[in-house]
Amino acid sequence: MAPRWVSAGLIGLMLTAGVAYGQEDESDMQGGKDIVETAKEAGQFETLVSAIEAADLVDTLKGEGPFTVFAPTDEAFSVLPDGAVDDLLRPENKEKLQAVLTYHVVPEKLMAEDIMAQDSAATVQGQDLELSTDGHEVMVNDATVIKGNIEASNGIIHVIDGVLMPE
Repeated sequence: MAPRWVSAGLIGLMLTAGVAYGQEDESDMQGGKDIVETAKEAGQFETLVSAIEAADLVDTLKGEGPFTVFAPTDEAFSVLPDGAVDDLLRPENKEKLQAVLTYHVVPEKLMAEDIMAQDSAATVQGQDLELSTDGHEVMVNDATVIKGNIEASNGIIHVIDGVLMPE
């Protein structure tokens, strides 16, 4: 089981101050795009990017990291019940939206081979994600990684086919 590096108090601090976890000078020297810029340019994460903006998490995810983001596609968001995304994007639901989004973020850099070598990962939100493999498929809870190891200057993005919901 992965250790819990982030306590509830640190989660709030990270969300408001953009605390970096384990700075990696090597990725900074690459001069590449950060996680938010990479997601914006991909064209399949418009809902995710809108949610990140509505939750005021842009500065955090542009921070030094490293982060691993399990990024649901627009198609993954589209299969949620009618009105679920609009409900989450309302200003009065900002804390719930932050909890959902930070449940998709692990405060370390996990490549696909790292994910395959462990059975869970502690999220920024505070709960663990269940990690497993089924043949050649890598699973995160009930979602499948459909594309992995997309490198950004401050971490890694793994594209998933579902939206992860914390308990």
